[in-house]
Amino acid sequence: MRDLKQLVKAYDVRGVVPDQWDENLSRAFGAAFVQVTGATAIVVGHDMRPSSPSLTRAFAEGAAGYGADVVQIGLCSTDQLYYASGAFDLPGAMFTASHNPAEYNGIKLCRAGAAPVGQDTGLAEIRELVESWTGEDDTVTVPARDVRPGTLSERETLRGYADHLLGLVDLTAVRPLKVVVDAGNGMGGHTVPTVFDGLPIELVPMYFELDGTFPNHEANPLDPKNLVDLQAAVREAGADLGLAFDGDADRCFVVDERGEPVSPSAITALVAAREIARAKAAGEAEPTVIHNLITSWTVPEVVRELGGTPVRTRVGHSFIKQEMAVTDAVFGGEHSAHYYFRDFWRADTGMLAALHVLAALGGQPGTLSELTAEYDRYAASGEINSTVADQAARTAAVRAAFAVEGTTVDELDGLTVAGPDWWFNLRASNTEPLLRLNVEAKDPARMAELRDGVLAVVRA
Repeated sequence: MRDLKQLVKAYDVRGVVPDQWDENLSRAFGAAFVQVTGATAIVVGHDMRPSSPSLTRAFAEGAAGYGADVVQIGLCSTDQLYYASGAFDLPGAMFTASHNPAEYNGIKLCRAGAAPVGQDTGLAEIRELVESWTGEDDTVTVPARDVRPGTLSERETLRGYADHLLGLVDLTAVRPLKVVVDAGNGMGGHTVPTVFDGLPIELVPMYFELDGTFPNHEANPLDPKNLVDLQAAVREAGADLGLAFDGDADRCFVVDERGEPVSPSAITALVAAREIARAKAAGEAEPTVIHNLITSWTVPEVVRELGGTPVRTRVGHSFIKQEMAVTDAVFGGEHSAHYYFRDFWRADTGMLAALHVLAALGGQPGTLSELTAEYDRYAASGEINSTVADQAARTAAVRAAFAVEGTTVDELDGLTVAGPDWWFNLRASNTEPLLRLNVEAKDPARMAELRDGVLAVVRA
């Protein structure tokens, strides 16, 4: 029986095509998705990767063969698929491998209303079902099902997606702005022109041509080397800011007018302030904001200062979305530039975060660096990975060295140790022999001292 654990990850399906999966396997995933969710209709979309159209079609055929009517929305961003899932109240499947290289592809699955499907919410059952349909020679045979085959139809959603987002942010008073957008040859090149149409924005597009081979740079703005072109273009154009989207355009990174990156924690704090104000204007007493445990201390500080309630979670979108549902949080943000909105079915959308930044900047006369200065209160290391032979042993050694009197320690997600004006978190990767370190302190010298000290123990 085929073991699909290397293909089916914690939150999605992702692997190399055709080595790890192909149309036959995609067809089986479509049938299994319908059986596990009990869906009578679903919506599917895909990114610009060369393998996406055929894999999506096979998935749709598998789902229809198991009785589900399939609404195909074609080329879309991941948050556009979430919009369709929410607006149509249907389970959804988005074919993308986000920022991974061209030979990869994957599926992000959700239930109706963009509710996440992960290992604990149906993905493990889907994997086990597909494995049970796989023979010893790795041939996948989907059992026939005595149901009426579903229909395949097509529907346009880009304009509806744009209108929904624009209805959540007041941009009527925004002054003219010059904005450079690096789509990285990904789906931002598809969504940005429609969303920005009619706004007082002079758009300077970079790499808007949809090309899943990523000829210009990897579509992963989390890696600083992939921001270099955008930073140079912002300076050269004298732009007010720059935006960079990842491959499936669900994450958005921001650089200021100097071409300097604005940390996702600062963007989280800025958007949180706006969403708290909006919720309070609607009569909500203490709006809740979710943040994961490696966002800056700035985020909960700002939330409290504005009369909101910060809630700290583990890293990962399933934890954020689960906590948002429990607390009815108005907003959630992660260090990785995933931003979640209650009014967007608690799903993540980098585009809506970008619109909030434009509204905040365009509603006052200053620069973006001046606007975000109040949300940049600490020095941060960024995430640093170390390859280790024994994750548990190295973590224990760090705990012994740094969890001393006067510190606080918790193990919500890995090891977090905090002092009066600093903290660090050390987390083990679930898929690689890595330890991931994040450090923050009141000043750069203390941060560097702490970072180097922890790394010395980790890598000893």
